[in-house]
Amino acid sequence: MTGTAPAPQAEPPGALAPVALTVDMAAILAYAEITGDFNPLHVDPAFAATTPMGRPIAHGTLSMNLIWQSIAATVGGTRAGRSEIDIRFARPVFVGDRIEAGGRAIEGAAGRYDVWVRRDDGTHVIEGTAQIPAG
Repeated sequence: MTGTAPAPQAEPPGALAPVALTVDMAAILAYAEITGDFNPLHVDPAFAATTPMGRPIAHGTLSMNLIWQSIAATVGGTRAGRSEIDIRFARPVFVGDRIEAGGRAIEGAAGRYDVWVRRDDGTHVIEGTAQIPAG
């Protein structure tokens, strides 16, 4: 996992620290092991090939976790843990995709951010908002 991790700040800045991951089958299998979610769409390439996706996809929550990591890298784990995140899964994440999470402050809404996870080509795979509590 790559990304920047600045010292946590008392008040969130205008943008959240980016956190990135290149999804590979090893990450998907490790996530399946941790969560107990062995849906064949995620872990069985032969099965996934028979679905509309055509190949394995990452667990949505594996990708969503990058948003939390982005918030934590910006304001620290304690405040990140008290944050509220409201997202929607827009597109699947495939093996080989490099995805990056981040966010931008919403003007006039203290501690509120537009958040996303997007592929290197800019396609949003997750989008939504986060409310980060004051420090």
